[in-house]
This record gives sequence, structure tokens and C-alpha cells, in this order.
Amino acid sequence: MPEKLAAYLRPGAPGLLLTSGADGYATSAFTWIVALDGTRARFAVDEGGSTLANLERSGQASLQVIGQGDISFLVKGRARRLKPKLEGAAPYVIQLWEMDVVGAKDQSWPGVETNALTYEWPAEQREAMLAMEQAVYKEMKGA
Repeated sequence: MPEKLAAYLRPGAPGLLLTSGADGYATSAFTWIVALDGTRARFAVDEGGSTLANLERSGQASLQVIGQGDISFLVKGRARRLKPKLEGAAPYVIQLWEMDVVGAKDQSWPGVETNALTYEWPAEQREAMLAMEQAVYKEMKGA
């Protein structure tokens, strides 16, 4: 993956995990992504959903990354499960997967700036969820 994308993902960032269902239709799920280097990215997958079933069946995945400025990439590769449960995500059961990147397509448009993919936690959960997110990113880097 390009260094600009790897640098954006090193500290951790949200993105979309794209998989293909058994019926051939695409599925997408929010995820957390961390780049280890230019050839490997780690991402989180909720237990029990269709995204996990798709990954277990095919091992193929794509990551859509949209960041501030001109960060807009579609990353593809082969994925494998590293950990059945990220401890930092407790009480949620979220698995850790790693992708061997085979390609990253720059989808930015000349002269157009994007906004980062973001989400807002409910006010009563905000501090706890932000702390959990940081714990997950730390664990993803060290797993």
C-alpha cells in the first residue's frame, strides 16, 4: 500500500470492511483498521455476522479508507483470523483479522478533498467507547 495510506492507518482509523456474500452480493461493515507496514493491515470483525461468515468462507476482503484531505483508498487482499477475541473490546466479542495486501487503489479526485469517515458515540457512552477504541488499536498493533 502507498506510504501515504500506511502512515494514515498506523495509529488506527475507522473504515469499511467489504466482503462478498455467498449470494454474490457485496456486504459492508464498519471496522477499525491498523496498518503494520505497506503489506499488512489488521482489522476488527464482529462475531456472528454475515461479514464474519463471508471471511471464513473465502478469506477475501477489501477495506475502504476515507480520510481527511485526499485520503480515499480501496485496499484488497487475503485475510486470516489472528485472534478470536480482542480483549480491549470487552464486553463485545470482536475478532482480530490480518490482511496480506495485494493492492491499494487510490480513489481520490484531483482538487477534491474528502472528510474522514467518522462516527459519534452517544453522549452517555462516549468516554468509555473512545477508551475502548484506543485499547483496541493498541492491541491490534501488538497482537
